[in-house]
Amino acid sequence: MIALIDYGAGNLRSVANAVRAAGAVEVELTADPAAVRRADRVVLPGVGSFRACAEGLRGVTGMVEALEERVLAGGAPFLGICVGMQLMADRGLEHGETPGLGWIAGEVVPVAPADPTIKVPHMGWNDVALMPHAADHPVLAGGEAYFLHSYHFAARRPADVAALTDHGGGLVAAVAKDNLLGVQFHPEKSQAYGLALLARFLEWQP
Repeated sequence: MIALIDYGAGNLRSVANAVRAAGAVEVELTADPAAVRRADRVVLPGVGSFRACAEGLRGVTGMVEALEERVLAGGAPFLGICVGMQLMADRGLEHGETPGLGWIAGEVVPVAPADPTIKVPHMGWNDVALMPHAADHPVLAGGEAYFLHSYHFAARRPADVAALTDHGGGLVAAVAKDNLLGVQFHPEKSQAYGLALLARFLEWQP
């Protein structure tokens, strides 16, 4: 069973449809910590500000604890999408400082292109370039994906950065550590590239 976390901050239907199209048989949109504890895999989407998403997630009684139990302690494969990926950081700076989950060291900061003519948000199709140390990651692949964000994950450890994209400078496109994977782009909007990534996530055995 794939637990797709419902905390009022994600385009859940689109993500659920994409996960099913990628081959998932049982996808449960859930705000129930008990469902998370029995899930085989966990997907955390996120749309909106870091602060709103973090507060929404913590507003679901017992959800953060269930995620830590099933993902960190239990080793279930985890995929964070867009702000869901950003929530893995120690903190976000959007609308003030807000604590994240603290699963991957770093913080979420504004996108600030070196060229002031480059617009923010970073929106549209852009390259996903794997880091050399992540070239054989079983889920990630190089290609083009759809991005929409004004803040980005500034990871503290280079080893946790799995892929980059470019928008007036390098931005983290994916982070990975053990059974944790986060992507800044939207697989559900990335057509064949996104569906292939989700299909590999469904087969992943970290």
